Amino acid sequence: MGQGPLSLELDEQITAVRTIFRSDEHVALLLLQRAFRYLFVPAKHVIGQQGDMSGHCWLVVDGSVRIQAIGLDGQRQQLAQHGPGELFGAYPEPAMLRGEIVTLDETHLLEADARQVALLAAEHAPIGSALAILLARQLDRALDRMVARTTYSAAGRVYARLLELADKEHAIAPPPQVTALALSANTTRESASRALAALTRRGIITRDEQALVICAPRMLLDMIA
Repeated sequence: MGQGPLSLELDEQITAVRTIFRSDEHVALLLLQRAFRYLFVPAKHVIGQQGDMSGHCWLVVDGSVRIQAIGLDGQRQQLAQHGPGELFGAYPEPAMLRGEIVTLDETHLLEADARQVALLAAEHAPIGSALAILLARQLDRALDRMVARTTYSAAGRVYARLLELADKEHAIAPPPQVTALALSANTTRESASRALAALTRRGIITRDEQALVICAPRMLLDMIA
């Protein structure tokens, strides 16, 4: 970990913090000076091990991380996935990591001491308010994923995950690996592969080395069950 080949300049860091915290430049600078420091993390890098004590929290500026629990039998179960604008790790106090934290791709993070962030939130109302909104949004998304896992079929979870990953043009670039897609949808690789094959046969998606494109997003949405 470090600065990386595509490091964010200070003005980009300020812009990111202003956007995430919905704050002015003064508050953003305060957070960067007293709490957060920039990190570039390569893809597939383990940030924290399951069971370790951690006193840090992280903000995702770009890229994504997965938190996965490893059972006694070595099986991995995804607990959460965090993308740009989301907070993860220990907060407001140091805590034991519930799962292994690994980057899915090249990721730009802002790392902070959890207690220092909590202190700034207590001292500055705009920071406390922004954190409350940020965490509330994340809780809402987590509840949506929990509902999907408990009520949707295996194929339905794959379809829902594809829609979640797609951008405004209904594309996912690069295309998701079947294993990663299955893990994030809480299903088997075989089930995910069958679901993708069915969508391809019906012309609902197309896939090449550059991207997976959802050609009929409304049809895909209607198939989620």
